[in-house]
Amino acid sequence: MSEPTPVARLPYHALIWLAVAGFSTGIDGYVLAGLLPTISTDLGVSNALAGQLVSVFALTSAFAGPLLGTFTSGWERRRTITVALAVFVVGNVIVALAPDFSVALAGRVVSALGGSLLSAAITSYVIHLAPPDQRGRALSFVLGGWMTATALGVPVGLLLGQSNWRFPLVMVAAVGTVALLGILARLPHLHLPSTTLAERLAPLRQPRLVVALLVTIGILSSSYACFTFAALILRPYFPLGWAIILIMFGYGAASMLGNAFTGRLADRHTPVRVLTVVLTGLLVNAVFGSVVFLLGARLGAGLGLGVLGLVWFFVCGIGNGGAAVPQQARLAAMAPQSAPIVMALNASAISLGNALGGGLGGLTLAAGAGPEHLPVVSAVILVGALVVHRVVSGRHYSGSLTLRRPADRKAAIDG
Repeated sequence: MSEPTPVARLPYHALIWLAVAGFSTGIDGYVLAGLLPTISTDLGVSNALAGQLVSVFALTSAFAGPLLGTFTSGWERRRTITVALAVFVVGNVIVALAPDFSVALAGRVVSALGGSLLSAAITSYVIHLAPPDQRGRALSFVLGGWMTATALGVPVGLLLGQSNWRFPLVMVAAVGTVALLGILARLPHLHLPSTTLAERLAPLRQPRLVVALLVTIGILSSSYACFTFAALILRPYFPLGWAIILIMFGYGAASMLGNAFTGRLADRHTPVRVLTVVLTGLLVNAVFGSVVFLLGARLGAGLGLGVLGLVWFFVCGIGNGGAAVPQQARLAAMAPQSAPIVMALNASAISLGNALGGGLGGLTLAAGAGPEHLPVVSAVILVGALVVHRVVSGRHYSGSLTLRRPADRKAAIDG
């Protein structure tokens, strides 16, 4: 297959539907955690058991993503995206209509199977579709759908869920269906080179790439150690429920800003350099947050410390949103011929980071520490992530976004 001449401009008319798909998965990944008391009452289970609807999604995504990515890596990319999105929508419909907890749990497994494959397939598609000098911008645009879900979709979903926890899942399924129709109508077919199973699994034989995935786990663990319990950390300073919803909206907006900014930087500088700056900034911010909230616990929750706490939280949003593009670009450049598998592995690392971060935060609180100690946990995790990042990046590796393909293995795009 011959590769077409790269387009001069990004095909936003096609990428917008991938962003909408990301919007639906972003809502699904966050909204249920805020509705667990309502879910447990409706399904007649404990809060802890209801929480497994969140945990099983993350764990299924972590283990299923690489397997499904390997199995489907030879498929035409639009086909992979549409199948994954359809499965994700069906899973959410099952949960929304579930008569009992076991059916809801099964629906979450189905939606996780679709969602884990969808995330990797979309990223791989964008990397191969966009012109080499605009891949960071393209990734930023598509990931913006997920960031927008954090800023807009989750607060809206939480408001809808106050009357019935099933409504947000109906919204997710509806948005996913709209995205599916748009993808079928506007997204070009993308044929990637055929590869053997051994070639598809080649990234697992690269120790540096596998270790680099620990950076993803570290970023998400440090984030979720605090984000999962953000209401507990900030409640002494902002006790009203509507204030927390507004703050969550601000966090999502900050994530969108960080995502857009680093997407452009990754096109001008190496992803490694951009990621180094982001990780360093997150670590400094975690130390700042630790000081603010430890002082608040000692001196009392005053307005001044509350404002500083908001600065910490919004900078977290900028950094966590800004880390996604350079990290994905760095990983894809490490194994350009296996981008679908690499992105599936990264999606699994994200899910593991989510689960580990929430677990570490929960263990910290269960051990008797107050919520004000969670930024300290985040800082410790970030120290490890930054060390791993520097070790992996230290051997004259630039992490360029340019994907090199052998002459006999080209990607072909059909309009």
